[in-house]
Amino acid sequence: MPMPLEGIRILDMTIWQQGPHSTAMLADMGAEVIKIEQPVVGDPGRGLVVVDPSTGLSPYFESHNRGKKSITIDMKKDEGRKLVYRLVENSDVFVQNFRLGVADRLGVGYGVLSKINPKLIYASASGYGPKGPDRERPSFDVIGVARSGAMPWTRTSTAGSACR
Repeated sequence: MPMPLEGIRILDMTIWQQGPHSTAMLADMGAEVIKIEQPVVGDPGRGLVVVDPSTGLSPYFESHNRGKKSITIDMKKDEGRKLVYRLVENSDVFVQNFRLGVADRLGVGYGVLSKINPKLIYASASGYGPKGPDRERPSFDVIGVARSGAMPWTRTSTAGSACR
């Protein structure tokens, strides 16, 4: 039986949890997901909670990037951008979760990629959205939970002592 997203190609230029988790679920449904990482360091989540230093594998990173292909591309070089543009030509979806303005500076903003592939679905996620006073600030889940006032409700009996 074919998977629901079989035949769909997704370029994943996301880091940490928000973007990688969403594209992992798309890979679970059969999409071909190509994760694009920066050379040397890759997704910063790779170094989070490394259980066995001999392998360098992080359960956190592996769980959020399961089922994906991976490539490193230096977006600060013309050759790197040209490679991404060639991938965009034959892709259905591009996902990024950079701070506001970063995708444009790297040459992978909607305006550029939509000209290369007018049918491309461009997904952008951020902690604060595209408008408002904090739109350019980085964010993590815990910041959103704290700013919403929900921090006391998210604690558990084993990990909540810092929230009291």
